[in-house]
Amino acid sequence: MADEDIVPRVEEIAFSGKLTGTLEQAKEKLSPIPFFSMKLENGVLSISRVESRNIKKKPFLFYLINLKSDGVEIVYSIAPDTSEKLRRLSVIKGLASILSIINDIYQIDYPKFMQYVDSSIDDALNSLSQSYSTLFNKYDALLLEYREVRRLNVELSAANRNMTIQTAQFDEENKQLGAQLKTLQTYSDESLMAMVQDWIETHNSSIDITEFAKNYKIPAPRIEQILDKMVSTGYLELKS
Repeated sequence: MADEDIVPRVEEIAFSGKLTGTLEQAKEKLSPIPFFSMKLENGVLSISRVESRNIKKKPFLFYLINLKSDGVEIVYSIAPDTSEKLRRLSVIKGLASILSIINDIYQIDYPKFMQYVDSSIDDALNSLSQSYSTLFNKYDALLLEYREVRRLNVELSAANRNMTIQTAQFDEENKQLGAQLKTLQTYSDESLMAMVQDWIETHNSSIDITEFAKNYKIPAPRIEQILDKMVSTGYLELKS
């Protein structure tokens, strides 16, 4: 919405033409087009489009095409601090769309019209600064990089999901193996006493608790506990 104190500049373009049908036919052909208002009065078909309004609801950005039997006039507004060359191209594009719909009953002076279009395009292209062109080149390069990064992100996300699944599987397997190991490492007192006694018999009536614990993967305090029990119950005698 434009501020009411800002007034757009208004320009006008005119081309000669020839109506081979009637303005009523032209209006009928153009009536289905959205965003346009039309009025046929005093031999002029006025086709208008309001693109924006100010806070008082008055047209701010607009263009008006006055179609006559011998020519066409285009009146359009240009907002301050905007490119008049690009605005002109936008309006010409709208006019070309209108003319394409009624080309069977209205013939514009196409040589003059095309010369005007060509000149307008040249003006717009020449107005683009080198920095502007450089910016577009950088944009294209960044767009390619973005697409590559996005592709890699998709691949990495898929790989990460697979790794998460594998990690969960490994954790479950580790838990199962841990439970199995714990079961294997858990001996009853009777079994452990038999193991200790067998060890002592094969090691010259002595036992190295650290070596025994390491060999059978049993905590040393557990070995000490069972040795105390064997001594207290008379299974073993301590040597002086």
